[in-house]
Amino acid sequence: MDLKGILSIGGYGGLFKLIKQTKNGFVVESLIDKKRMQAFATSKISTLEDIAIYTDEGEIHLKDVFKKIFEKEDGKSTINHKVSSDELKSFFAEIIPEYDRERVYVSDMKKVINWYNLLVDLKMVDLEDDAKKEDTKKDETKEVVKETKGKKETKKVEQKENKQKKSVKSKKDEKPKE
Repeated sequence: MDLKGILSIGGYGGLFKLIKQTKNGFVVESLIDKKRMQAFATSKISTLEDIAIYTDEGEIHLKDVFKKIFEKEDGKSTINHKVSSDELKSFFAEIIPEYDRERVYVSDMKKVINWYNLLVDLKMVDLEDDAKKEDTKKDETKEVVKETKGKKETKKVEQKENKQKKSVKSKKDEKPKE
């Protein structure tokens, strides 16, 4: 699940896909009806990737919240975002038991559930891709670590050689005092 380029714009319902950046803002496309519009830089624009939910210990990224809902609902849509506030709170407590009950409002819960359902309906929530990406990243990290270890050893040897050359030159350059 890649939340890069998926935006929420204050004052507009639904989610938007970033098409391109302009001089005065962005060109975005609605995920619901595929209409394009200009989102100005003065609008409150948030990428879903940057949004997090407050917990008692800190924050949990929206992507992780979506993963938990996905696992609970077996990849299907979840409850409607228009249910009562008590139902929303109990649902959120099932998904994220440690969410901060003072700082996470019912309106926030409605948005999260609405966004999740929209992304599931559009088949943009796929945890299998994440598992493949994580495996690939682990393999790449191992290769980078091996390469950097080799480079560090090479640099250390070169530095030692350079120090030896400098000390030899400085001894040759020294003139005996008369």
